[in-house]
Amino acid sequence: MNCVAMNTTAVNEQYSLVNSTILGSSKIRAFLSVEVVSDGAVFRAHYKMASPSISTVSISSIASYGPQAGLRSEHKSSALGFNAAKFLKCFSGLKAAASVNLESDASFLGRESNAALLASSIPKVQQSQRASNQFQPQASFKVAVLGAAGGIGQPLALLIKMSPLVSALHLYDIANVKGVAADLSHCNTPSQVLDFTGPLELANCLKGVDVVVIPAGVPRKPGMTRDDLFNINANIVKSLVEAVADNAPNAFIHIISNPVNSTVPIAAEVLKQKGVYDPKKLFGVTTLDVVRANTFVAQQKNLKLVDVDVPVIGGHAGITILPLLSKTRPSVTFTDEEVEQLTVRIQNAGTEVVEAKAGAGSATLSMAYAAARFVESSLRALDGDGEVYECSFVQSELTELPFFASRVELGKKGVEAVISADLHRLTEYEAKALEALKPELKASIEKGVAFVEKRAAVAAN
Repeated sequence: MNCVAMNTTAVNEQYSLVNSTILGSSKIRAFLSVEVVSDGAVFRAHYKMASPSISTVSISSIASYGPQAGLRSEHKSSALGFNAAKFLKCFSGLKAAASVNLESDASFLGRESNAALLASSIPKVQQSQRASNQFQPQASFKVAVLGAAGGIGQPLALLIKMSPLVSALHLYDIANVKGVAADLSHCNTPSQVLDFTGPLELANCLKGVDVVVIPAGVPRKPGMTRDDLFNINANIVKSLVEAVADNAPNAFIHIISNPVNSTVPIAAEVLKQKGVYDPKKLFGVTTLDVVRANTFVAQQKNLKLVDVDVPVIGGHAGITILPLLSKTRPSVTFTDEEVEQLTVRIQNAGTEVVEAKAGAGSATLSMAYAAARFVESSLRALDGDGEVYECSFVQSELTELPFFASRVELGKKGVEAVISADLHRLTEYEAKALEALKPELKASIEKGVAFVEKRAAVAAN
């Protein structure tokens, strides 16, 4: 937030600054009013988000400053000098009472508000008694990470630990998780960290959790496809989801383990066999495809990353990943060559990282970032935030396929709605690519279903 140069000797003068930007499908208008009084300045920042499908207040904040010079305007003007001697109300770790018009849609994952950025620039911030009376702690949800000692699990656990919505973080793995938990527990964020090692402790790990994230499995190595991982990871996902069904049947389940196009159907079949399948609460995490699409488009078109949103549909492997570049927000024009180049790069981005790491791993950090973003969105939905949207591989009726990745609206009960609008008025390139991906995606889904059915038949005999 840019400071507004003014004369602090003025009394009861008011200034206003209006700005707007595009975030995904939403237009955010920022209203900053500044009241200058004889003993300091009061800033009131109010952000509104509006679009045909989204109309929510994303953040409002108030900051008051005393007259002691400590922070000056961006222009280094001597006309304005103050520091945070009184109080600053900030979204981090706090939730406004229903009667207070102070809310936040900002995220710890690259969506921080200007008010929060201002707070981070001030060395001394003291929250007033008035502010503390109007806020309660946000942290109220329990999250379990299964595979927390792995290459994705460790950075993912760190990012989840940073969320103000998490009260307890349960870390599970078959080995080496105790050290990860000890390390994370030193971070001074609200959530309590507990570790669980091996199958005998898995049930306790899962009891009472709201969200289960499953990154467990072997990573890709050079020359491997996601299908090469199938036999190993399919068994891992099956056993973990069985435990979730027995101990946390109402939890949101986020499947990261590849191949997602097959492991999500595996999870669904396991839950059906256990009699606890709720399609609204089972998600294949495809957020990384969206993150990559946004990044590559922003780079190609020299756009601000925060402004870019590209829906990605289909599946989560190779040609089943279909970025709908024609639906990019803000509206951008691409040549045929750019569409081809960007689509292929997004589809093969995982291989790009595997080859760059030369046998030392796969896309662990970007996957952790994307998964943490999806966890945060799920927690916001569980917390009652309205109109939370993410792309995910879910049970769907958008096509003839039983599972399909698209934008979904998240709510307290999981998937509130599958967004069909993105599939309307596709370009010729996108329409052909959609038809081309269906046979491969169908085969991957059927492979997952057949795996569970075969195991069930063997067990029955």
